[in-house]
Amino acid sequence: MKKITLFSLVLALFVGLLAGCGNNTDKNNESGGKTGGNAGGGEKKTVRIFNFKVEIAEALDKMKAEYEKENPNVKIQIESLGGGGDYGAGLKAKVAAGDIPDIFNNGGFSERETWQEYLEDLSDQPWAKDVIDVAKEPMLKDGKIYGMPMNLEGYGFVYNKDLFNQAGITELPKTLSDLEAAAKKLQAAGITPFANGYQEWWILGIHNLNVAFAHQDNPDEFIKGLNAGSAKMAGNPKFNEWANLLDLTVKYSNKNPLTTDYNTQVTTFASGQAAMMQQGNWTQVQIDQINPELNLGILPMPINDNEEENDKLLVGVPNNWVVHKNSKVKQEAKDFLNWMVTSDTGKKYIVEQFKFIPAFKSIEVKDPQVLGDLATAVSQYSKDGKTLSWNWFKYPEGATNEFGATIQAYIAGKRDRNQMFADFDKTWQNLKK
Repeated sequence: MKKITLFSLVLALFVGLLAGCGNNTDKNNESGGKTGGNAGGGEKKTVRIFNFKVEIAEALDKMKAEYEKENPNVKIQIESLGGGGDYGAGLKAKVAAGDIPDIFNNGGFSERETWQEYLEDLSDQPWAKDVIDVAKEPMLKDGKIYGMPMNLEGYGFVYNKDLFNQAGITELPKTLSDLEAAAKKLQAAGITPFANGYQEWWILGIHNLNVAFAHQDNPDEFIKGLNAGSAKMAGNPKFNEWANLLDLTVKYSNKNPLTTDYNTQVTTFASGQAAMMQQGNWTQVQIDQINPELNLGILPMPINDNEEENDKLLVGVPNNWVVHKNSKVKQEAKDFLNWMVTSDTGKKYIVEQFKFIPAFKSIEVKDPQVLGDLATAVSQYSKDGKTLSWNWFKYPEGATNEFGATIQAYIAGKRDRNQMFADFDKTWQNLKK
């Protein structure tokens, strides 16, 4: 009886150990995104996404839940960083820690070159042949496409039509003189003309300064000249004109623009406390959350009094989804991106929830108003050929941050105009490769 009892105890312990091993195996399978276990057997894979576009974070979470319902063996884990956060620094920190996301964002051009060693070739994906031609360019290299464009976007001065009417502005400003005249009318009516979020280096160093580049006769040739040392920003007429526009926005600004962040800027505008803000159609979702009844439009950012030159919005591809080529779940990552732009559910989210102007030929916008007033206006400017280019992805790495800080110093009175331009050129020469 003692031998039988001892045998029973040993057998019970052995069965318990097997059960414990089984539980540990299940836990390892559930973390497939990080451990990269083999597919099959009901194993759940985790695809980690590092998202730049904070404006769509909430809708993106809802969309991924729809995907997980259709694909129960896949978990989509999303982290968003943007707006007031430095996405580039955040991504570099992850890479340094050996925690590279399976899907992340890349702006293309110079940024594509910086991250090339991590990028999976996506040329064979079903969506690749469906991309609008202009949207391919940022991620195209040697005939291969390394990123899936998010969308098309445009920016300028978002404005409140009702406040313009209240101030008696009957004709929209298309020149710098027109813009100042409108600002004076708004101010006379007790309305703050501009909500400026100049605490954010990217509002200045990326979008605002790009106006000077976009107005060059040939922006790409000008950038080549900067790289070769044959061109300079100091002494360039378009940069001087751009500075006139910057000065105008500061003159008619909300209080303390250098301590106003992105969220405060948008909230100030959306709550009717200012008539204009320098932003783009990506702010539609956030504005709608605050005041969905706001009557919106978008204006060009004029730098002189040439109406034909200035009556244009700045339009381009804001970012691209890329796949880490050494990801252990890269097939699952590709499948998710493909589903996003080819499935009925994904397309619906892109248009109705993200309010994106699609970068794909097959994604139709049947009712333009679904996108909102801003995207509708950007689309019309694009159709009319009234657009200027986005160029910051072609700058040396790190230049936009430095440019932003330099412009902030200028606004604060710590640099004069000539010193600002000299600092721009010094930054370019120090950072170019």
